[in-house]
Amino acid sequence: MRRWWAFAGLSIISFLGCIDLTVVNTAAPAIQRDMGATVTELQLVVNIFIVALSMFMVAMGRLADQHGRRRVLYTGTAVFGVASLAAGCAGDVRTLIVCRFVQGAACAVLYTSTGALVSDIFPPERRGRAIGALYGVNGLGLAVGPMLGGFLVGALNWRWVFWMNVPLTVVGLAVCFSAVRVARTRPAGTGKMDWPGLALISLALPALVLALTLGDSWGWTSGRILGLLVLGIAGVAFFCVVERKAAAPLIDFRLFGNRIFLGALTADFSLAFFYCLALFLMPLYLDSVRHDGGTASGLMLLPCTAVMAVLSPVVGRLADRFPPRLLLCGGFAAFALSAAVQAQFGRDSGVVLVAGAFALMGIGWALVLGPATVAALSAVPERLAGTAVGSSWTFHNLGGAIGLAVGMAVYRWSARGALDEALAARRLPGGEWVARAVADPGAGRGLLRAHTGLDGRGVEALFGELFLRGNQAAMWLLCGVAAGAFLAIWAGMRVRSGTRRGGGCG
Repeated sequence: MRRWWAFAGLSIISFLGCIDLTVVNTAAPAIQRDMGATVTELQLVVNIFIVALSMFMVAMGRLADQHGRRRVLYTGTAVFGVASLAAGCAGDVRTLIVCRFVQGAACAVLYTSTGALVSDIFPPERRGRAIGALYGVNGLGLAVGPMLGGFLVGALNWRWVFWMNVPLTVVGLAVCFSAVRVARTRPAGTGKMDWPGLALISLALPALVLALTLGDSWGWTSGRILGLLVLGIAGVAFFCVVERKAAAPLIDFRLFGNRIFLGALTADFSLAFFYCLALFLMPLYLDSVRHDGGTASGLMLLPCTAVMAVLSPVVGRLADRFPPRLLLCGGFAAFALSAAVQAQFGRDSGVVLVAGAFALMGIGWALVLGPATVAALSAVPERLAGTAVGSSWTFHNLGGAIGLAVGMAVYRWSARGALDEALAARRLPGGEWVARAVADPGAGRGLLRAHTGLDGRGVEALFGELFLRGNQAAMWLLCGVAAGAFLAIWAGMRVRSGTRRGGGCG
């Protein structure tokens, strides 16, 4: 009984880490209105959390192994709670971005140490069931985030999206303090921290994401953007060189020789690429085009989140009976169809069409999230399980950060093209305000009214057209990413006859 009580405390903490990855998306329109934030700043609010996760995921796991998993988990959870309190109290968007970065860094501890502690607490014959249940909780957190965010914004305000973490943090820590008893919290043979690798990835990843996020605002050929791109690309190249020679690398590139493991990383990367962009745009569509409030937006997202939560346990059982390749390909087929339907959204799209597209996304999410982890673990020896999970989560978070940055660049490019066409048709001049009208929906309507002479109805129609054109381009991008992942997994994860399951690094 104590084990499952400890599991409850660890699940609360792990749930917090997962829900915070998606809960902010539904609150984004309210944050924008309250703080006057641009779309680029909203991207940073979401993306900086994912960047911090990607930077510190493997490093925090290594620190937990070296200094004690309970100690590191409790410290990270406390920091997460304080950062959540500060985020809710933020008076401007820059402070909120800083708080989100600290949340993401602390959240890396929540992801890694909870799984390791669950593995330590339960005996081998019950470990699989416990870890599977923890992944179910994590999937539920990812899935219910957008819906819960909508309800909190509608019933209270966006600040409660962050403040709700504080009491849950206290409850989770209280339960863990009383119930988590682990004799072995420092595994033997843990290598030293790979500080050169950590420094390189900590420079390269933020540089790349910031360049992709701010390219439209600063200019793609500006010195700052080119400098960030050079720094990011060079940092990644040096990171790969350093990691191949490191005694205890953050990412063991030898695992990439295993086609099953490489397919699992492809699935993880593409999954996060898809949902981080889709979940950013879906609430904006509901708010800016359909004019649904926070509660209504949460209800409209329910088909996605509820389907994902209900199907995840079923998919977990299917993963024991069918090759992960089949489930993953089925998931990306559902993703591609969902994106293709969302690309057809208009102002008057019916509830059935919108709910159906969102439900398809939930099906795809359920079919990919668990089987990708199963595939990664099945492809490597047990002694490399921790490295495999750390690598898969790193690529997952990297996919989310890049997906949101690239997808929103495509959105802005397409929306800008639509506005240029509209101005040319009306023989109206452009100017610097055009880029701002595309990047800042909060000020976009006022800018359109001031520079086009359109009345309120005309401005609303033009603004809706801009968003729908950008959304359509982003969704076709996601359709292509899902189709590409389908083909890569179908061809790459085909196991040759005689290949031994879990037979090492290739």
